[in-house]
Amino acid sequence: MPFTLPELPFAREALGDLMSAETLDFHHGKHHKAYVDKVNAMLGEKGLEGASLSAVIRAGKERGDKGLFNNSGQIWNHNFFWQCLAPPQGQRPVGQLAALIEEGFGTTEAMLARLKEEAVNHFASGWAWLVLDGGSLKIASLHDGDSPVAHDGMQPLLTLDVWEHAYYIDYRNARPAYVDAVLGNLVNWEFVARNLDGQGISRADQQG
Repeated sequence: MPFTLPELPFAREALGDLMSAETLDFHHGKHHKAYVDKVNAMLGEKGLEGASLSAVIRAGKERGDKGLFNNSGQIWNHNFFWQCLAPPQGQRPVGQLAALIEEGFGTTEAMLARLKEEAVNHFASGWAWLVLDGGSLKIASLHDGDSPVAHDGMQPLLTLDVWEHAYYIDYRNARPAYVDAVLGNLVNWEFVARNLDGQGISRADQQG
């Protein structure tokens, strides 16, 4: 069974001007879909029919198959990214997540500033991540289609897409304005907190 493009977990207009319906039409409806289509076209020749998405990503890495690795990684990264977003309703970290943020960074604002720094200064295309590593929160970034699925012990909590197609329609080349808009208004902190159980990878996986 081929991989499918998942529906967005919110209406296309729900994020307002912070991430427009036009951006989502291109980012989700064209870019994300293209990764799905490319990987599905590869599965037969790679002998990976029926494999899960996470298994395909790991196979791409083990084989040194950059096309398979980057495109399958991008499916998973986007599957995860959409769940990290929610309509702006004043969300804030609470409970265990808030305690870990305070322990690691002092305040939520300090953590978001560090994540913004990682995202804005990330050279070229890729992803900024908040991850759980050994019981502590850490901030990292990965290039191109690289994914936490391919890194043992990297438990994803939150990601921010910093490929230009994520923001160019709404913000042109102003990546910092896009980062501020998302981190300040659109983070689905309930989803982030859920991933403290270490099952974040499974939440964006698909069975082939």
